[in-house]
Amino acid sequence: MTGGDSNNKAFRLCCTVQNYEWGRHGGAGEVGRLYSLMSKSPPEEDKPYAELWMGTHDSGHSLVVVEEEHTEKLALRNWLQEHPEALGDKVLERWGIDLPFLFKVLSVGKALSIQAHPDKDLAQVLHQAQPKVYKDSNHKPEMALALTEFEALCGFVSAQELKIVLQTVPEIENILGESRTIELMNIEPRDQSDDHVKMSLKSAFTQLMTIDKEAVMEAVMKLKVRLNQENQVRNLTVKEQLVLRLEKQYPNDIGVISAFFFNYVKLAPGEALYLDANEPHAYLYGECVECMATSDNVVRAGLTPKYRDVETLCSMLTYKQGLPEILQGVPLNPFTTRYAPPFYEFEVDRCILPLSATVTFPAVSGPSIFLILYGQGVVTQKLINDESKINVQEGDVFFIPADIHLDISSIIEENIEANKEHRPLHLYRAGVNSRVFE
Repeated sequence: MTGGDSNNKAFRLCCTVQNYEWGRHGGAGEVGRLYSLMSKSPPEEDKPYAELWMGTHDSGHSLVVVEEEHTEKLALRNWLQEHPEALGDKVLERWGIDLPFLFKVLSVGKALSIQAHPDKDLAQVLHQAQPKVYKDSNHKPEMALALTEFEALCGFVSAQELKIVLQTVPEIENILGESRTIELMNIEPRDQSDDHVKMSLKSAFTQLMTIDKEAVMEAVMKLKVRLNQENQVRNLTVKEQLVLRLEKQYPNDIGVISAFFFNYVKLAPGEALYLDANEPHAYLYGECVECMATSDNVVRAGLTPKYRDVETLCSMLTYKQGLPEILQGVPLNPFTTRYAPPFYEFEVDRCILPLSATVTFPAVSGPSIFLILYGQGVVTQKLINDESKINVQEGDVFFIPADIHLDISSIIEENIEANKEHRPLHLYRAGVNSRVFE
């Protein structure tokens, strides 16, 4: 890098990998591949690589390479405290000296827990009561943008689908009893937003999630046996096939049965799903980039060996019914699509840049993080009195301070294997939602 104010330009980040047991092993997923590129060492084939974290959260903070030739590194949060102007005035005023978003890549090899994230008020209560479990006091709205086909459970099914579930899954009626089952069967689509209806769904779901272990084992076994028998004479539904898959991953877990209550969503690459506080969900399989408010608060209740807080989860949910909104993104130019959920903390840009093409990212009044997922390129920073060029390649992550104009060009990859095609430059940008600056 050459020219300009040394504090007012892009910096390379060294990022943290989380090895949660649901991650894909070795280099099978994007996180393992990116870890290998960043660390310049092969991933361990028997080790799960679940999440790559890019941000300032204490559970996985990124390091800024201040002077690359000396490989001096500072925690990004510490660097921001020394250079708060990098955040921009509106971000400083709203969130203080910290990055309001956390950017991730996820490689999901098997189902994550049935979970929800608290709103700010509940997060403060949980953090104060159990700081070792709930490690911060922030809320955690989030968005997953699919890199591959991506499967998830999200939100409660509609009244119409719930009726079908109650008619075709006798194991649930056996748990809930006849009167509560009839009460749920009588919910009409026009009444889904009614508070009384939500209380009925809450009571039934809480009853399901809090039955004792012996009852869970019996119900899951009956469900498994019945579906395997019926599979001999009919085609199982997609949800039934999913439930059998979950049972193999988490035997005797109430999450297997509760999956019937949730929408099963498949995202195509380039589609995004956003989740507000207090909405139940579970990612099931696939690769995605994820962005969220800077928090690691997760309330879990099923499909997990981790700590479960069933009472809190059942009490905090909104019990909204119906399919979630899927974001297709809004084109900014021929190469770039923006995904802007209804949260102020973040937005994500997806850019696929053909060879020899150039794209412009105009200066914005807040910070950004760029991830180079595939390909190679050159980033030109327009500084006050000069410009600076950076060569970038897959696996690179950069922090971009506020008010920097970037031109990014895709170039032919060097040292590529003879039998492989040159790939376009795939990059993802996370930044503060543009509405903050309007």
